[in-house]
Amino acid sequence: MCRILIIYHSQDGHTQKMAESVAGGAGSIKGVTVVLKRAAEAGLRDLLECDGLAIGSPEYFGYMAGMVKDFFDRTYQEALGRKEVLKKPYVVFISAGNDGTGALNSIERICTGYRLKKIYDPVVARGEINQETLIRCDELGKTIAAGCKEGIY
Repeated sequence: MCRILIIYHSQDGHTQKMAESVAGGAGSIKGVTVVLKRAAEAGLRDLLECDGLAIGSPEYFGYMAGMVKDFFDRTYQEALGRKEVLKKPYVVFISAGNDGTGALNSIERICTGYRLKKIYDPVVARGEINQETLIRCDELGKTIAAGCKEGIY
């Protein structure tokens, strides 16, 4: 069974809607288990046991949410260099009040340090979450789940 971990932080519900759509897409792939967790509730074990990772964050002051950074801070030392983490595929989705580039760059920089593998373009929603954004998030979930299940990443 393939396991996709989706971690996110949301205060106003925008990123949560996106996370739920990513989870819906990933969960639609037969043979895939989805673990949807707020970043504050996720830990090292979740990271080690997943086959693919989806990271969702609002953009705050041109940066990722502090709780997403906290997840990375709490797991980094013990995850560093572990074979379960090296080259693990990941995707990103961001709810941005601005342009999202600051949050995206900070997440991607940290993922490089973890030696994770980016496998798909991020979904960055600027402003309100609309149906088009949710469809793109669903596709993001399907993409990481199907690719992990088939072993192509």
